[in-house]
Amino acid sequence: MTAPTIGFAGMTHLGLNSSAVAAEKKFDVICFDQDENLIAQLASGDLHIVEPQLPEAIAANAQQISFVHDASELAKCDVVYIASDVATNDEGKSDLSGLESLLNHVSGAVKPNAVVVILSQVPPGFTRQYAGKISSLYYQVETLIFGRAMERAQFPERFIIGCENSDQPLPMPLMTYLKSFDCPILSMRYESAELAKISINCCLVSSISVANTLAELCEQVGADWSEIMPALKLDGRIGPDAYLTPGLGIAGGNLERDLVTVRQLAQANRTDDGVVAAWVHNSAHRKNWVYNILEKEVFPKHPNPQIGVLGLAYKENTDSTKNSPSVALLRQLDGKRVKVFDPVVRETIAPNIVSVASANEVFASADVVVIMTPWPVFGEINLSALAAAMSGKYIIDPYGIFDGKSVADVGLHYFTLGTPPIMAGKR
Repeated sequence: MTAPTIGFAGMTHLGLNSSAVAAEKKFDVICFDQDENLIAQLASGDLHIVEPQLPEAIAANAQQISFVHDASELAKCDVVYIASDVATNDEGKSDLSGLESLLNHVSGAVKPNAVVVILSQVPPGFTRQYAGKISSLYYQVETLIFGRAMERAQFPERFIIGCENSDQPLPMPLMTYLKSFDCPILSMRYESAELAKISINCCLVSSISVANTLAELCEQVGADWSEIMPALKLDGRIGPDAYLTPGLGIAGGNLERDLVTVRQLAQANRTDDGVVAAWVHNSAHRKNWVYNILEKEVFPKHPNPQIGVLGLAYKENTDSTKNSPSVALLRQLDGKRVKVFDPVVRETIAPNIVSVASANEVFASADVVVIMTPWPVFGEINLSALAAAMSGKYIIDPYGIFDGKSVADVGLHYFTLGTPPIMAGKR
């Protein structure tokens, strides 16, 4: 058969990156969104999201991509992905109303034999509600990671496909598209696929919680978590790709959403969710790690310190601040003197938070500098110049952007996750 035309409805982070990768595979791609202004912006090459490799992929494959705001254009597609991001509130609960509206809009526009695939993240039971309304409906687990979205879409470990009847072969247009990625394809009932996504994220959160708990112990007993991690990754039951790097709690929205979903399902079905509650508690505890160091080490010596903060995004290579540890810290610092810089994000947190145009302005006269987002560019900072510009002697670097011994060598005290502090002049 001729190559199918692939449609993506919803030009948010998920839809736009997925579209770019489909075009890289040389499929004709139709990108639909109801927002006419957004479509015009995208068609001009002006992307509204930050993601490595995405601008280059869109530009290089412009011949394959059509941006449209008229849903009737989707009638040209053999496969249409519903690929809108699903927003969450501050409690991690999903708002599915926009997705439902988009799904209803698109289902009335596609041709009768088109395959419709829900790629957006939904709770178990969602897809089956639409099975009787759309003749060929599937659910596919998305594997989006902000900052690595293109990589994840280009090289999936496997495809997990939810079906009304998993004993039946997948439609040929969908199978042709999926096979182009040369990875395993796992078909299962809708509910299994929907819960598989949540299960994956729960396993990740479990590893993160273990790492955070034991890394905190390392800081207190003289151990170094960075020395322990390689031993764990050489254990076949844990593996080389395990999430073992400690952090400042769960952020970004997607993992939090899945924990909320599991707890809601457990409570509704009277199953145990104690371990999930513990993960949530651990995440909240770790979000205070930086503030606790400030309170213990800095504030007693500098009652009114000048604080420099590097990074606002919840992680590097994205402009998202959803549940960002940096934003949470800045709210805790309300009333104190703070300068902040992020290479991408420009966001006002509070009146006393001064957003500056460079890292150098953050250092100037700072009593303490905190690296809250591990942007690679921060690792290129000259430590001697940093020490000379500061008034105080404290560097708090949770993610280990700097080498702690090098920081101490220029006369600064260094704090990072998973190891005791390195104090200048005391090694």
